[in-house]
Amino acid sequence: MRSSLGSTGPSVAARLDRLPVTRLHKRFTGVMALGNFFEIYELFLAGVLATTLKKTFALGGFELSLVLASAFVGAFVGAVVIGRLADRVGRRTAYMVTLTLYSGATLACALAPNLWTLVAFRFVAGIGLGGELPVTDSFLGDILPPARRGYCAAWAFTGAYLAVPVVGFLGLVLVDGAPLGVAGWRWMFAIGSLGALLTFLVRRALPESPRWLESVGRTAEADAVISRFEKAAAAEGWTPPAVFGESEEPDIAVEPVPVRAIFRRPLARRTVIMAIVWILAPIGYYGFGSLATLVLAAKGLDLSTSLTYLTFSFIGYPLGSGLSVLIMEKAERKWILAASLVGMAVCGIVYGSAHSAAVIIASGFCFTAVANVMSNSGHIYQLEQFPTSVRTTATGWLYSLSRLSTAAAPFYLLPLLGAHGAAVAFTVVAAAMLLAALSLVFGVRTTGLRLETISGPAPATLARPAAPGGPTSPVIPEKTH
Repeated sequence: MRSSLGSTGPSVAARLDRLPVTRLHKRFTGVMALGNFFEIYELFLAGVLATTLKKTFALGGFELSLVLASAFVGAFVGAVVIGRLADRVGRRTAYMVTLTLYSGATLACALAPNLWTLVAFRFVAGIGLGGELPVTDSFLGDILPPARRGYCAAWAFTGAYLAVPVVGFLGLVLVDGAPLGVAGWRWMFAIGSLGALLTFLVRRALPESPRWLESVGRTAEADAVISRFEKAAAAEGWTPPAVFGESEEPDIAVEPVPVRAIFRRPLARRTVIMAIVWILAPIGYYGFGSLATLVLAAKGLDLSTSLTYLTFSFIGYPLGSGLSVLIMEKAERKWILAASLVGMAVCGIVYGSAHSAAVIIASGFCFTAVANVMSNSGHIYQLEQFPTSVRTTATGWLYSLSRLSTAAAPFYLLPLLGAHGAAVAFTVVAAAMLLAALSLVFGVRTTGLRLETISGPAPATLARPAAPGGPTSPVIPEKTH
């Protein structure tokens, strides 16, 4: 077995891509899922607690919007700053930063004495949350083989989205109570903080991304990590090829590119498309989680009934995520993403117009199930778009747009809900979903392809100058069909 990086042998990327999925891949994917569990837990927590926090702190509409938006504004900052940090100092280091910020700030939320303390610490917790998803996406993209990348990543997100019904059930049990004399909403914040601390301890065993190590010239460390994967595969019966030869896809050497490459051809179109998706899709995804209890209250339902309906609806999140596992490698990723956005539009309009218990629960369940097919396919499609050297930076910047979009949503969706009702609010949501779906017609194909094949060589205008008479770096044609 080859254990060193030589100039004539395959790159770390090629060695990773020829491996089968091993128990080691699955273990690291599970660790990613655990961290994302508490990220999703926090993002849906405020929506479940919205009515309780409104009563506890006597909040008006603007103050409630601040509470709902504060974590997402912090997540905007975190996605930009920590996303870039991960490309500069490594995925693993960035993980430790995100979990430290989130755990400490969420514990402070549990102890918050007033509205402004709660808003401030939710903002800080949001900074940690904002860095979590782009770093997770990049790490999964870096280590998973292309033939099973979508399948394994979908499993990671499925495990994470179990947090949504957990939040709902905890809300049913704790919101109206005060275990040990402490208000139930404070317990819910404390549970999130302790979970993040547990994840921090587990993630200390994660290696650094071998693709990232190779991209910054730390080849010996990269070789050590990939050799660990190769030994794990060999222990499970995999036999490495004696020579990286004709039976395998040729190695592709991709030079590191500067950050400005994502705004120039051929990457600029991907940046624009994903920006459109991450600005519009969260209006529906997080808008539902933030507005659901308020929509049901506007329909005349009491808090207990609303939480019961919402809990049944939230079961759709992990089930939809599980459905995505089954289809993620069966069709082109961008078409799965586009179809799920259209499904959200249809289910949202039905939910906003529903009045009977059966239709409310069924449409809410269908909305959340389709929403998680959208979320998983969107995350997987996103992690496949950009070269290793700028992947987390680009992903972080694009996710930051989703956080701004989500933070802004309560300031126009709540007034729409109050003035015109749920049907109008969800019609606006549906229009956003359809526009996002339309943009994906121009996206590139990714399913089953190597990351280096998708991202291609560095654009000719940004690559290192070729030697006189030597070849120039070609631009890989965008394949959109």
